[in-house]
Amino acid sequence: MRRLPGARRRPRRGGAAERIRGVRSIDMVGIIAAGAYVPRLRLQKQAIAAAHAWFAPGLKGLAKGERAMANWDEDAITMAVEAARDALAGLDRGRVGRVVLASTSHPNADRQNAGIVKEALNLADEVAAMDVGGSQRAATSALLDALYAARGGAGEALCVASEKRRAQPASELELTTGDAAVALLVGEDAVAAEFLGGHSVSIDFVDHFRGADKAFDYNWEARWVRDEGYAKIAPRAVKGALAKAGVTAGEVDHFIMGAPMKGVNDTVAKASGIVPENVVDPLTGELGEVGTAQPLILLAHALETARAGEILVVAGFGQGCDVLVFRATGQPAVRGLGVSGWLARKKPEANYVKYLTLNGHLNVERGMRAEFDQKTALTALNRSRKAVMALVGGRCTKTGTIQFPKSPISVAQNDRAQNTQEDYPFADRRARIVTHTADSLTYSPDPPCWYGAIEFEEGGRMTVEFADVDPDDVEVGASMRMMFRIKAVDDRRGFTKYFWKAVPDYLAGNPAQLAAE
Repeated sequence: MRRLPGARRRPRRGGAAERIRGVRSIDMVGIIAAGAYVPRLRLQKQAIAAAHAWFAPGLKGLAKGERAMANWDEDAITMAVEAARDALAGLDRGRVGRVVLASTSHPNADRQNAGIVKEALNLADEVAAMDVGGSQRAATSALLDALYAARGGAGEALCVASEKRRAQPASELELTTGDAAVALLVGEDAVAAEFLGGHSVSIDFVDHFRGADKAFDYNWEARWVRDEGYAKIAPRAVKGALAKAGVTAGEVDHFIMGAPMKGVNDTVAKASGIVPENVVDPLTGELGEVGTAQPLILLAHALETARAGEILVVAGFGQGCDVLVFRATGQPAVRGLGVSGWLARKKPEANYVKYLTLNGHLNVERGMRAEFDQKTALTALNRSRKAVMALVGGRCTKTGTIQFPKSPISVAQNDRAQNTQEDYPFADRRARIVTHTADSLTYSPDPPCWYGAIEFEEGGRMTVEFADVDPDDVEVGASMRMMFRIKAVDDRRGFTKYFWKAVPDYLAGNPAQLAAE
């Protein structure tokens, strides 16, 4: 039997758990907070297998469960923003000194993806941003680098991993992959998981690859990857990390790797001397394998229930292997929904043709209403950067009137005060629906197009599109939250427009996060 993250054993005496008795988590370097994001739609694997039964009947063996499916207006950037917001719930964002976004599916080849995340979070311009990619272990490498930097006094970093990978229709990857994001705040202030040590092995072992001009991965034979890759490279890295951390294999309570092939995680654990029962569930039947984000999202999931003193070992595999060793301190890591909360917020999707269309595999006739130029004036975008990217409006310091967008003249009815407005961020404030429309004439990749007027709880109104809604969700007075999404895509020039949309209040059932905010 595999032990899930929620299952517990008593700490061993004399081991790592015993050594931290009486030790406070202050000034330890490690993970301060963890957050995640999983798209609402869950594509049923049976629907994929059934569609290809005439051509690839062998896919039926992978058709159990579901996989997370991003909508047309979600990508690695939008999911990264939501995961970061989840991690930073209730925390001062001014503490973040650096944002790192790891992905092998960055939407932009030459526009900094992490920089867009930084803008959406309304962080100061002095915050550094960096993209990391090129390998399935990009996220663990970025996390390892951030932890070592924190040990050297570099301050707190927000490490985010996000994936929306394309998979060739009728391939095994189409059933095994998933879309999701995870964010970890790293530093030394009351950490939830103390970093004990890490180790990396770099080998150009090519189990799969994707050229810069290709849309899909090319994968090699699974048995060879398992026997020559995971089984030989990963245990070597795990043993090296345990030695550096001063932890024995028998002290490990949670082993996290997330290999997509059945039995591989257990094999690596056993070869490393770790009890296979301590292997964390890879969530393949609920989430899918989410690429470079996989090991860290499983780590965030395990931290939801890890007890003080428990040892967590996380491995990222890809052209080598990174292994990091942590010790839970008992401090809460998850302040938002966390992995469990996002997994619970789901809508099953059995329409395989819809999946193909939303992911660009099927070029449907969009009609004349879709034939308009989406060119973005980059000069105007730069001038309105805070309003568009961070949803920052204005508050009149004289009358207290709140408005969006911010303008030199207040909209206060009895006092048109001039040049009295200060920045007022709307993104994390609740709103309620004032008016709503479901428009089937306006072009939308996922019709109908829902939009309407919303009013924020402290004041201020705006007209926005709605996302992630069903007809029963939309009624006057319904509680809504804002979410960073794709507004439109300029196909002619390859530029993506981002803005904020209103979604049903997914925090309504999460009293802990409401209290944190």
